[in-house]
Amino acid sequence: MGEAKMNLLNTCQTVALRYRFLYENVGGGEPQLIFEPHPLIELEVDIPKPTEQPEAELKPEDVDYNVDVEYLRSLDPKDWKSQDHYKVLGIETLRFKASEDIIKTAYRKIVLKHHPDKRKALGEEIKPDDDYFTNITMAYETLGTLARRRAFDSVDPEFDNDIPTSSELKKDFYDVFNYYFNLNSRWSERPKVPKLGNENSSRDDVEKFYSFWYDFKSWREFSYEDEEDKDKCQDRDERRYVDKLNKAERLRKKKEEMSRIRTLVDLAYNNDPRIAKFRQDDKDRKLAARRAKQTAAQQKKDEEDRILKEIKLAKEQAEAAERARIEAKRQEREVMKKALKKERKLFRDTCKANSYFTDDCDKNLYHITTIEAICERLTLEALEDLNKNIKSNGKSAFLKAIEDHEKHLQREKQEVLNAAKQTNNKDKNTAVIKIAPEWNEENLQLLVKSVNLFPAGTNQRWEVIANFINQHGVFKKDSSKFTAKLVLAKAKDLQKTDFSKNNLKEQANKNAFDNFKKDKKAVLSVAEEEISKKLEEVNINGMNNGHRENSVQANVVEPKPVREKEVKEETIAKTEKCVRFDTLPWTTSEQQLLEQALKTYSASTPERWDRIAECLPNRSKKDCMKRYKELVETVKAKKAAKAAVSAK
Repeated sequence: MGEAKMNLLNTCQTVALRYRFLYENVGGGEPQLIFEPHPLIELEVDIPKPTEQPEAELKPEDVDYNVDVEYLRSLDPKDWKSQDHYKVLGIETLRFKASEDIIKTAYRKIVLKHHPDKRKALGEEIKPDDDYFTNITMAYETLGTLARRRAFDSVDPEFDNDIPTSSELKKDFYDVFNYYFNLNSRWSERPKVPKLGNENSSRDDVEKFYSFWYDFKSWREFSYEDEEDKDKCQDRDERRYVDKLNKAERLRKKKEEMSRIRTLVDLAYNNDPRIAKFRQDDKDRKLAARRAKQTAAQQKKDEEDRILKEIKLAKEQAEAAERARIEAKRQEREVMKKALKKERKLFRDTCKANSYFTDDCDKNLYHITTIEAICERLTLEALEDLNKNIKSNGKSAFLKAIEDHEKHLQREKQEVLNAAKQTNNKDKNTAVIKIAPEWNEENLQLLVKSVNLFPAGTNQRWEVIANFINQHGVFKKDSSKFTAKLVLAKAKDLQKTDFSKNNLKEQANKNAFDNFKKDKKAVLSVAEEEISKKLEEVNINGMNNGHRENSVQANVVEPKPVREKEVKEETIAKTEKCVRFDTLPWTTSEQQLLEQALKTYSASTPERWDRIAECLPNRSKKDCMKRYKELVETVKAKKAAKAAVSAK
């Protein structure tokens, strides 16, 4: 196997040919060696962009050394720091581009020609203390040492520290700023400095360029311009002080230098036509995106409006169709109703015209009632057939219709009996023997309380009362629950019972005034007639319900008049001297005032109950709050009982 490669024009394009040798028999003779190349595969290779070739390094022998003797003679050896070291060595044109070899060569050449001994041999007068050869020596010592040369290059007197003026900005942007950026790129710590480019540069290249210069790191330092020489200091403290002054001055100059670079970059960025173009492109793109978003939103809104219109139209059409269907159905019912009414009238008139097909008065009445039952039972088609049959067959058809009606009634009756029998058998098989509920003292008290709690007019009153007792009553283990029928019967029984012999009523009467005295503190005298009038409305629980309208239904237990009178006299005698307003029942007007005050002053009103109490002259804040709690408990109990009945 072999391989051949060919590089073209220093690019990464490569042509490779691969082949193989086969040793085979051809035509049945001796084996032969066959050369068989592989199929050629063509590859596409990206050719890299041509890069700028670095400048060829100058050799010492190619440099033209021009020493200005007049300039050397004009120098002061004591002020060697202010001289141009490159000009002294005759390499003024190269300056910072000069290599170490060039500097050494220049120094050798100038020493051979301008050494004091050489000039003295030529008859020139030499002043040992004031000879320019000292300047030559200092120039070489400065440029020949890397750190000292770096310090001198940082303050090179030939370097242009200016930035473009307004008149230069009106010229070609790329020519002007290429000059300034190339000039300042010598200070970069990073070796590869991006170029400004031209109007065809890509956005990435432009952004990389400005990113580099906004993050520019300069090695330029200003130690060469130190005003104080710490080597001349006499002690350590003085050297430290001088060093501190020099560092502060270097830092100030460094900040000025970085500010100058930043100003140059800002000036270029703000005047770069490519940046303006990129901004406009971004603005156009954002505007296009915003318009596209608005267009999409408008389209979405239009689509939603269209869908809503279609839904509304479909709904209207469905409603119109439904109305048409209902109307057609109604008209059909009217037609059938009229036809049925007509057939019934025809049937009645036919029977009446024929004296109901009998001469017997008893049968006549029976036929009349049967005719009405037949009219109610038969459908339109059956009545039409019956009228046709009577018209053709007469009495026989009528009698047959009566016979069929009687059979139908007998069949329905038999079906009802069979269903009832099956139900009874099923109940017998599945029934569980339960003890009837007992009317103990607790259940009787609950009955009286619930009768007062749910007055006459309550929806399904006795079912609600029965459910209330079942929820709160006391029952035995195998006892069944109270039904509305049992509760109603017990209530009627209590109305008929002589309660003068009933322990429950007697105990309630005995404890009424004791409880009355225990719970009340403030007293107020009341007229005897008013007390008697209010006590007539007291039920067996001692609860006053003056605001209820139906006192007969509210007070189920009604003792004999003689016993009631005795209780009244006894109670009046005890309460004659001390009765308070909070013990009096709430009248209808007071109840209305309380309800109106509750509506007027909401729960967020400050001092709500004080304001409500002001609306009721004879009631305190405590009375109003207590009455409100009683009303809330009553409403909750009613709702719970009704909910339980509805659930069943």
